[in-house]
Amino acid sequence: MIAERAAGAAGAGGAAGGGAPGHSRGGPTVVRVMLGGQLRRLREARGMSREEAGQAIRVSRSEIGRVELGHVRVGRREVSELLTLYGIDDERERASVLDLVRQGGVPGWWHQYGDVLPDWFETYVGLEEAADTIRTYEVQFVPGLLQHEDYARAVALLMFAQEPTENVDRRVALRMARQRLLTRPDGPQLQCVVDEAALRRPLGGRRVLRAQLEHLIEVCALPNVTLQIVPFDADIPMAVGCPFTILRFAEPALPDVVYLEQLTSALYLDAPADVADYTHIMGNLKKAAHPPSDTRSILHNFLAEL
Repeated sequence: MIAERAAGAAGAGGAAGGGAPGHSRGGPTVVRVMLGGQLRRLREARGMSREEAGQAIRVSRSEIGRVELGHVRVGRREVSELLTLYGIDDERERASVLDLVRQGGVPGWWHQYGDVLPDWFETYVGLEEAADTIRTYEVQFVPGLLQHEDYARAVALLMFAQEPTENVDRRVALRMARQRLLTRPDGPQLQCVVDEAALRRPLGGRRVLRAQLEHLIEVCALPNVTLQIVPFDADIPMAVGCPFTILRFAEPALPDVVYLEQLTSALYLDAPADVADYTHIMGNLKKAAHPPSDTRSILHNFLAEL
């Protein structure tokens, strides 16, 4: 049953990256994505539109879309009404789907940072926890999972300068907690392609940049981390001037997801054509970048020039 498969996926890997015992890898986010996918398939099998489904449970078409993508929690009553609408009468099948509702309501470790964690990014943190492979391209900043604490603070101060100091501290703490997944026994493969400009920009000052470069040299020694640097003179199209991340999961029920972060929101793309386009772009970027074997010597050269 799908609920049993979801439980297995959510339970893989023991404690979550935040280090909180009892919270499983990917946790509620994985379950909500699987629940949403199941509801979408049931709706499509009945030939119903999102508008029709939304009217049945008194929500908008866009809200049904968010439920089917796993971006929001949905209540047991609403799911029960949808199952009835879709003609699901078998009690075992209904119980299986409704159990996903229960599992999806269990808070992940990152919920303790809910005061500084917007809803649109909460989904990403859960998907990041569950990912088997993370491929990311960055233009302006060092990728969050590779940021030194002082560098992360400089980024937070740049983006949230008007917030109280304690909020900035909590944003940095959340970023550091996310990084723990890299050293888990079941940690994901992280493949980063970073523009040279991001590694030259003295965000926070020369001391902070030096600490960041030294941190990158250290973290690149991890067997599951690959960093490639795109030089200034690389011939890449302007179309890849924006950062993006591609998440892949070991669980077959979860599609690959492309994450595009904006200033106050984010896009999550899982259509096969979109994923294929960004996968192709990532392949071209990796070809344009220096090979991973050159990364540490390049970073040492950057340090020598500071």
